[in-house]
Amino acid sequence: MAGLQLINAVAAETKQVKPNFVVFMADDCSYFDIGCYGSQNSKTPNIDKFATEGILFTNGYQAASMSSPTRHNLLTGLWPVKTGAYPNHTMAEEGTLSIVQHLKPIGYQVALIGKSHVQPKSVFPWDFEARLTENNDINFSAVDSFIVACKRKNEPFCLFVMSNQPHTPWNKGDPSIFDPVKIKLPPYYVDIPETRKAFCQYLAEINYMDMEFGRLLMKLDEYKLIENSVVIYLSEQGNSLPFAKYTCYDAGVHSAFLVRWPGVIKPGSTSDAIVEYVDVVPTILDIAGVKPYIPMDGISILPLLLGKAKEHKQYTFSLQTTRGIISGSEYYGIRSVADKKYRYIVNLTPEATFKNLETQSQLFKKWQEKADTDTLARWLTNRYQHRPGIELYDLDMDRYCMHNIAHEPGSKDIIEKMDNVLLEWMNSCGDKGEDTELNALSHQPRNMKRD
Repeated sequence: MAGLQLINAVAAETKQVKPNFVVFMADDCSYFDIGCYGSQNSKTPNIDKFATEGILFTNGYQAASMSSPTRHNLLTGLWPVKTGAYPNHTMAEEGTLSIVQHLKPIGYQVALIGKSHVQPKSVFPWDFEARLTENNDINFSAVDSFIVACKRKNEPFCLFVMSNQPHTPWNKGDPSIFDPVKIKLPPYYVDIPETRKAFCQYLAEINYMDMEFGRLLMKLDEYKLIENSVVIYLSEQGNSLPFAKYTCYDAGVHSAFLVRWPGVIKPGSTSDAIVEYVDVVPTILDIAGVKPYIPMDGISILPLLLGKAKEHKQYTFSLQTTRGIISGSEYYGIRSVADKKYRYIVNLTPEATFKNLETQSQLFKKWQEKADTDTLARWLTNRYQHRPGIELYDLDMDRYCMHNIAHEPGSKDIIEKMDNVLLEWMNSCGDKGEDTELNALSHQPRNMKRD
């Protein structure tokens, strides 16, 4: 059973018709730095409680490790190269359809409040839009206005609330509630006092973002919308410290992915099924009982939410384009595919040096100073900027992608299989590898010729 028949069946069981949708997304937050995903450092009581009220996906992923392509991917249900939105600070090609065009015809009000990072307006013609406040906070007055207007007109809504936390600079929250001596750092960080101080500031912003999410949930409760609202929490790509954001390591593309739907999703559920941001729009449309106007790359996860399926996808795909980012390499493209066991990464131009804003930071320079006298620091800083053409990681044994097994005995068959799967995906997207990378600048509005 699918589409309209399915939603009618669900509605009959739950006495709900056309549920509201609320999607909250953090900004540059590593999924494993959230309490319900095993963090020993973070203080995220609202997210952790929310996880007990619905389903927690342990294998949630996105198709890119930068904000702008991630958001286009999320809001269109299409792969980044297909829409043209694959570099950072990007835009979708004219004629691309977003969730707005799919939901408007069936009476939904579709809104974005917070960080946008998507263009053009013809692709994203929001019924209501409010940017961050002057202090880069979520505009909760706008949240109130939108919800009140929808309730007054008795219209269902789909609301995307996009936080700016914990994006750098880390200047929100209270770092003093974290002890820099006691926090546990990922193994790919150079462990110096400056790193620990920065990490505490990052944790403080996660705590601040958690309070934002808690406030949003309180709004839904205040307006008596909890029972008829599907709420999704996403953490976006990893933080801006090395080996996360801007990479296709697991820390860069693995995301927190939580869904609450009272009366439908069993509270406290956990799933290890592979789900992706590209699946969100198809899922919302499936629940709302509308078929997309065009074929989508994502697949509805509704069977998982209803407890009628345990698996969803065999593979997850991702890419990274450094061309066009601030302080980025002139060219450095990355493509990756992963299943539950292995992550396979292809660095298209391994001869190039990997650069971004982080490699120009004072912290990274401190790491390099440490590398002059410390073997581990030397290995980490060199590894971040100089990588082989092929990388393969056993995620069961190596969640942080520290030990490349590409050249170990027994890896040849795995690499051949994963390489074929990756090439098939690239071909399906029209991704021509290095040619696509070199054309990235033409997909950024700031580089487009104007009459």
